Amino acid sequence: MTSRKTVQTMKPATAAKKLGVLLEATPAEFQEGVVSRDELNALQTDPPEWLRDLRRNGPHPRPVVAAKLGISISGLNRNGYGDPLTTEQINALRDENPEWLQQERATRVEARRAEERAQLRKAEKAQARQNA
Repeated sequence: MTSRKTVQTMKPATAAKKLGVLLEATPAEFQEGVVSRDELNALQTDPPEWLRDLRRNGPHPRPVVAAKLGISISGLNRNGYGDPLTTEQINALRDENPEWLQQERATRVEARRAEERAQLRKAEKAQARQNA
């Protein structure tokens, strides 16, 4: 009795998210089909021109925009930037460096510090329990 290996597939939206691109900006054949795990791996290791272009120029989904600006997705939304942006728009925002962007970056840094402190306290408590 041999077991067949089933092909793992995903919806185009899931694949686009894993690739870090906006689904609506991908070619129609990508949007209309399903993507296998092997196809996704191939796209990641040897991206076609359309994928390289999307990653380089956008439009980028909110998680990518937020990461490029060094802020949270919530920070984008709070300041009216909930829509996808191109690389050119992101660079213009960086160059302009408005006060809201500076504040959101500072907020992000403080949130990370608070998260690190919480993780440290959690690790210390776990260590204390092990030693008790």
